[in-house]
Amino acid sequence: MERVLIEKTPNLVGKIVKLKGWVNIRRDHGKLIFIDLRDRTGKIQMVIIPDKEEAYKAAKEIRNEYIIEVEGLVKARPGGAKNEKSNTGGVEIEVEKLFVISKPEVEMPVNISEDNMNLQLETLLDNRTITLRNEKVKAIFKIYSEIISAYSRFMKSESFVEIKTPKILSSATEGGANFFKIKYFDQDAYLAQSPQFYKQAGAAIFERVFEVGSVFRAEPHYTTRHVNEYIGLDAEMAFIDGFEDVMDELEKVMQYVLSEIAKNCSRELEMYGVEIFPVEKIPKMKLTEALDILDKEYGKKMEEVDIDAEGERLICEWVKKNHQSDFVFLTHYPTSIRPFYSMPSSDPQYTETFDLLFMGVEIASGGQRIHDYNQLVASIKKKGLDPEQFNDYLDIFKYGVPPHGGWGLGSERIVQKILALGSIKEAILFPRDVKRLTP
Repeated sequence: MERVLIEKTPNLVGKIVKLKGWVNIRRDHGKLIFIDLRDRTGKIQMVIIPDKEEAYKAAKEIRNEYIIEVEGLVKARPGGAKNEKSNTGGVEIEVEKLFVISKPEVEMPVNISEDNMNLQLETLLDNRTITLRNEKVKAIFKIYSEIISAYSRFMKSESFVEIKTPKILSSATEGGANFFKIKYFDQDAYLAQSPQFYKQAGAAIFERVFEVGSVFRAEPHYTTRHVNEYIGLDAEMAFIDGFEDVMDELEKVMQYVLSEIAKNCSRELEMYGVEIFPVEKIPKMKLTEALDILDKEYGKKMEEVDIDAEGERLICEWVKKNHQSDFVFLTHYPTSIRPFYSMPSSDPQYTETFDLLFMGVEIASGGQRIHDYNQLVASIKKKGLDPEQFNDYLDIFKYGVPPHGGWGLGSERIVQKILALGSIKEAILFPRDVKRLTP
């Protein structure tokens, strides 16, 4: 007999089926034993009666997280329609045979059978291989999976070619300090801070490229929205007329990705009490305009032309109130705080760059890049950097590159904001931060 997945059982009432999965919880009621079994498709209630002696004897030894195989009769649960939306559905299994496939060798460090485990973050992460089995925690990563796949589907539909760029580099990507230095045979190397240079090379070849890949930042942050390794959703596109083209494309990306989550992850969203609404036209405002609003509406004055985490939260609050949008593009960041490859605006104090904010936090940064070789060399020098250290990068532009731009989008921050998770680390299978290298 072939294994049947739990999600198929409602269509098999009156049939004998074989199921395999984990014991979510065992409950004894009088002489009856009830077991909630879970597999990758859901949970189902099973009942074992004393008349089935061998199965009953085996069930007596069962504990949470045992991995078992059962054969039994699919029956409609008593109570009818009211059980249809229960955690274990509208059918149950009357068990005839039960076998233990595998079992824990030690006591479980935490109880994962309840949807809301209410664990401290450190406990949640220290026991990650166990806590990830919890249904509500798993739901985070089903949504995350949909973000990754939806992003890739959309980019390909827009003629972007998927590329994979190296993560071990001979020099720091942008000449900054926030890089991880590693030993690479007999020389020093660095983990990639972004795929920026390779994306630009890709745009000069394929016109449109994207990547889903790891990004490493050696920043000693202790915040709820920073980690030292994350998955970036990057893209670069050529033959643009201006950075507005890049923002328009990213807007379409977000519209599609969120609509796909709403369509394909309704069960997971329901676990968190979340409803996703269609993304309309995303408002745009210059960073200087946003800073004026913060000053006038909230009495928050920035010492420099820049915005901090509190400012991002407040400007999103203002945009939600006045434009009914969870998103906003902030544009024209100062040249002094943007990378050397950023295209200057008509006012050279500012750049043709943007950040995309979502529900109070920056999720993406992008803009138009300098495509002229001589202008790029001059910009590198203005930043106090040595063009000789960027020879391989500059070679791209010696042979002619069309006007281009792109973005880097943080995948985990999208999940964090959609589900209102307390920390971005909850949206990462095995997070890496300043103090955490395990599990």
